Amino acid sequence: MNQKPRHKEQKNNKKRGFKLIIGIISLLIIGASIYGFSVYRSLENTLNQTHEPLDRTVSKKRDEKVTFSKQNPISILLLGVDERESDRGRSDSLILLTVNPNDQSTKMVSIPRDTRTEIASQGKEDKINHAYSFGGLDLTIETVENFLDIPIDYYIQVNMESFKDIVNAVGGITVNNSIDFTYEGEHFPKGQLQLDGVSALKYSRMRFKDPRGDFGRQERQRQVIQAVINKGANVKSLANYGQILDVIGKNVKTNLTFDDMKEIHTNYKNARQHLQQVQINGKGTEINSVYYYIVPESERTELSAMLKQHLNIN
Repeated sequence: MNQKPRHKEQKNNKKRGFKLIIGIISLLIIGASIYGFSVYRSLENTLNQTHEPLDRTVSKKRDEKVTFSKQNPISILLLGVDERESDRGRSDSLILLTVNPNDQSTKMVSIPRDTRTEIASQGKEDKINHAYSFGGLDLTIETVENFLDIPIDYYIQVNMESFKDIVNAVGGITVNNSIDFTYEGEHFPKGQLQLDGVSALKYSRMRFKDPRGDFGRQERQRQVIQAVINKGANVKSLANYGQILDVIGKNVKTNLTFDDMKEIHTNYKNARQHLQQVQINGKGTEINSVYYYIVPESERTELSAMLKQHLNIN
């Protein structure tokens, strides 16, 4: 870690990251309008079913709650959770979005799951994704807030196992694979691939055979989500609306209400004009035979300052 860490911000493919939120919301709302009032009500009922408030009304790092109509910059934490029968599981993927409609920009920060940091309320350092197993969603959000020293206003949590059901609901997806690998008995050659649900879940989970490690896996997860959105925009896929809504209702949780989502769609859609994907630089190391991703304090504070500026926080 002798070299000064730096952020890598990619401004191409501007719409990719923001569509993780706006794309899904837009697709569902537009599709509902095409199919009429009954489907719109089904959509409303499903998204109300996904609503799960946090134990707080506003972050400790905010003086007051953000107002969509005033176009206050907002932050959204995306969690892909690997749930298990014997315990609550771990957060398999952590992606932070900060959205500023005033300068029409969105920043997307992928947080490596092995990042070593202090777990909120636990008095010890551990992998950041272990916060979920210690205290669930609320502890994970508090830990990420402390790590980046910014408020998290909203979250969207997705059960990773539901990826396969969502992919099947839209009739499979097409992705472009950049590396040749085999994972869990299935070969994924380099080039364009047609994937069903089970294959897409495997494709999005492999990391140890990727020279980019967790960053490579995060990129494939974003690729799968983008492919689902692209495929879901097809009119034929909308015919499976009921199946898609059923998967969402059972596997997605968020503190955003249906009305909140409509307001975001109305007031924040221009923020997709400029997307910056931010990579957190650090170095992998072993401590007591356990692998951790160590983020230098200078990197963490630099990243925090950038996000505060984007959120208009002094």
